[in-house]
Amino acid sequence: MIWSDKVGTLARLLSELNVTESGGAPLEIEAGYERWIEATKTVRSQDRTIYFIGNGASASMASHFSADMAKNGRVHTQVFTDPSLVTAIGNDMGYEHVFAEPLRRRARAGDMLIAISSSGRSPNILAAAEVARELKLTLVTLSAMNSENPLRAGGDLNFYVAAETYGNAETSHAAILHHWMDALG
Repeated sequence: MIWSDKVGTLARLLSELNVTESGGAPLEIEAGYERWIEATKTVRSQDRTIYFIGNGASASMASHFSADMAKNGRVHTQVFTDPSLVTAIGNDMGYEHVFAEPLRRRARAGDMLIAISSSGRSPNILAAAEVARELKLTLVTLSAMNSENPLRAGGDLNFYVAAETYGNAETSHAAILHHWMDALG
């Protein structure tokens, strides 16, 4: 693939971003961002926390945006990427609990969870999303690949990109997250 084709593919994927609310009702892209920004301002004004989770490259993205949101967005954030925490929970409770267990112990109603998963099928992400719903967190999901992935329908706001490769999914998710932070101001 040549560069201009890659850029064209990313532009198409991002322009066709699919945003839904809880229950799967479609939202216009700008309306979805407006709701996300308002929810973020509420988290900030109420001194709540935004949690970020992801696996692999999405874990790096979660860490990156947690730091940026804390610094630039002036919001308390947390990411569960400490190797001792991840390996202790993974070893003692199972890897599917590495995000759900610390979230259950730390999160409070009114906090926000940003769940990033290219496949939308990772058991540890889905388990944390379930905990977020139980604890009444605002749940924002970013997924790609299969349009029927379970994460896509699980959040209060769901941002889905019809990317078929991890590179396009991850690049699109980074652009989505950057736009959210830039629009927050």
